[in-house]
Amino acid sequence: MMERLRASFPEASGTSLRQWLRDGRVRVNGTVVRDGRAAVGPRDAVALGGQASRVPFPSALRLVHEDADLLVIDKPPGLLTIATDRERERTAYRMLWSYLAAERPTRRPFIVHRLDRDTSGLLVFAKTPAAKRKLQEQFEARAVERVYVAVVEGRVTQDRATLIAHLAQDRGLRVHAAREGREAITRSRVLARRQDATLLELSLGTGRRQQIRVQLSDLGHPIAGDTLHGSTRNPLRRLCLHATRLGFVHPSTGAAMRFESPPPAAFARVGRGV
Repeated sequence: MMERLRASFPEASGTSLRQWLRDGRVRVNGTVVRDGRAAVGPRDAVALGGQASRVPFPSALRLVHEDADLLVIDKPPGLLTIATDRERERTAYRMLWSYLAAERPTRRPFIVHRLDRDTSGLLVFAKTPAAKRKLQEQFEARAVERVYVAVVEGRVTQDRATLIAHLAQDRGLRVHAAREGREAITRSRVLARRQDATLLELSLGTGRRQQIRVQLSDLGHPIAGDTLHGSTRNPLRRLCLHATRLGFVHPSTGAAMRFESPPPAAFARVGRGV
């Protein structure tokens, strides 16, 4: 039974297929079948029956907004946005695919942008190819508002600054400053200072991979917990970087959309008092 379902509904995950069986949605020759081990012949008619009740949203994610064109989620730290060679199942993308396909097998999410595994915060996924195209056009035109909050090591003296660098990626996929690299622009604003740490708001002017992490490290203020880029402290046992605000134009209605996710309260407590 399971092999036949996989062949009939290749977009659906194994979790979704098993859920359909439990819900009594799978019919063979008109009869409900709940056992994934049931024998099914090549001439048997397999069909997906009536709509199941509303599928629960994945508990590992927080749903911020959903409509016919897009999903906005709040991703926790430690979770990949999409699969890698080492991890293919536990990703935000896979969880959303299972969520959408459980209601309709042909539904799936579309990647618009990404967050690093250890970065938490707001992500938008499209639900149609047209929505994906229109959203990505906004990202490419630098018309999307993307604001982060970070805790960095040391005391940043400038209240506001514009960080400009040129970044490249080596064969090991490590991002670094390079004269021939692509321009990266980040605007920073100090939110709070401690003796040995600073809370920053960071607005992206460009969307290069790891640009905030590399630029702050090169400035001498690596993000707390970012051992890849020189951090020597990890007070919260996580990368202290959170995507706190996301704004764009709705791909179908043209309405201005703006979403906020407050940074973890613990960010404000990092560092010794002044």
